[in-house]
Amino acid sequence: MTDLRHTPIHPLLSRRSSGVLLHLTSLPGPHGSGDLGASARHFIDWLASAGQSLWQILPLSPAGAGHSPYQSVSAFAGNPLLVDLDDLVRCGWLPWAPNPGFEQRSCEFDRVIPYRMGCLHTAWQGFQARASHHERNELADFCRDHAHWLDDYALFMVLDRLHGAPWSHWPTPLARRHPEALASVRAEHGADTGFWQFVQWRFWVQWQRLRGHAHSKGVHIVGDAPIFVAHHSADVWAHAHGFLLDDTLEPAVVAGVPPDYFSATGQRWGNPLYNWHAMADTGYQWWKDWLAHLLRQVDMVRLDHFRGFEAHWEIPATEPTAISGRWQPGPGMALFHALAQALGPLPIIAEDLGLITPAVHQLRQECGLPGMRIGHFAFGDGPDNPYRPHNFEPHTVAYTGTHDNNTTVGWWQSLGTTERNAARHYLGAGMDSAPHWTLMRALSQSVAHTVVFPFQDVLGLDGTHRMNTPGLASGCWAWRFDWSDVGHSPAEDLYAMTQAHGRLPAPR
Repeated sequence: MTDLRHTPIHPLLSRRSSGVLLHLTSLPGPHGSGDLGASARHFIDWLASAGQSLWQILPLSPAGAGHSPYQSVSAFAGNPLLVDLDDLVRCGWLPWAPNPGFEQRSCEFDRVIPYRMGCLHTAWQGFQARASHHERNELADFCRDHAHWLDDYALFMVLDRLHGAPWSHWPTPLARRHPEALASVRAEHGADTGFWQFVQWRFWVQWQRLRGHAHSKGVHIVGDAPIFVAHHSADVWAHAHGFLLDDTLEPAVVAGVPPDYFSATGQRWGNPLYNWHAMADTGYQWWKDWLAHLLRQVDMVRLDHFRGFEAHWEIPATEPTAISGRWQPGPGMALFHALAQALGPLPIIAEDLGLITPAVHQLRQECGLPGMRIGHFAFGDGPDNPYRPHNFEPHTVAYTGTHDNNTTVGWWQSLGTTERNAARHYLGAGMDSAPHWTLMRALSQSVAHTVVFPFQDVLGLDGTHRMNTPGLASGCWAWRFDWSDVGHSPAEDLYAMTQAHGRLPAPR
């Protein structure tokens, strides 16, 4: 099978550009968490004023266990908590959107979720009572256009309320999707499935409006695609044949990574693994549908855990840790050929972090995809370290850190003497006074086509502002900022650096 490296590189990844990483929930706003409303538009305006051409976000899908966007009930659905409530008020369906006095710099999910979901249910009632004929037709058109995933998702959410998790414990006719059983639930709970379709319609309308505003400002959206999906999800329930499940519909084996320097027992993520042979028999149709759907929402996609497409760590589901796993082959080039044939040049960033072998490097290169380089990883050894800027190749996306890393100020404060001295020798004395700007400047000066900086680094925030700490089951994903934290200088300084290093957006 020939490789894809000689196909055209997607235009957004072939020129010098700069962007900022910030998830939507971290935005300011009166309703307890960031959403698709006024602050999101204002942030796009801020990015444009700072000379940025990319806004990278985390997955748009509904958050799951621990409020993580990487453990979702649907790979296709949008997060209901991101729906702009003020828009529903303007539409006349939500009579008011009270402000219960939420914390401004943190998402209090235990309060935010019932509040926002209650507002959405009220808006659905208002829509049913007062929507115009045109609005009802718009919802019906959306449902027809998205039926290939929306029907299963809406029914799954109703069944989840009726029977709880996991879906494999539902009554057998529902768990095994007997047509007459599903039809009976749809008939009895039509208003409930309608609610979930309504919420997804408003998410889609608001998101496309926001994306259009971004494009008008020369800003493109970088989305995020987790490689694995949760077992308790509409995707696994509706496509069980595509996953390695046992006779009881439970995962036979689960995903994770083996023991390494950081963990003596590895990481047992618990997601079901794909039945790649079954997916190949369908021409990887589920993957084609998912990526096509994502690319109707975003302009580029960061594909998480890319090494899993070459080989993944398979752990028996009965094992409590990742120690007793084994490497199993992934789909390799066959999947990416199928995606490229269906969708054209792939605007994908390969998250090639962790235990990366020569075979993984070869697969990424054959796919013609840029990898990721993290500045925080550059100083643990010598000058051959691939994360040092002088070792970058142009077709690369460079970050100070990701959502899983500490902030750069927090990273610098936590470094040991050896790494701190190595960073000083490489980056200069500026590390002691402004480590965030010093590291950002080194990456921006590099040959990497694309650089992305977490917003916390742009603001120079310490480790108390990090978004996620891998391995922690609680206390993550909640960080927010307030516009009073920003001021004028970050945008001005970021613009000046972006201009000096030839990364401003192309004239429109």
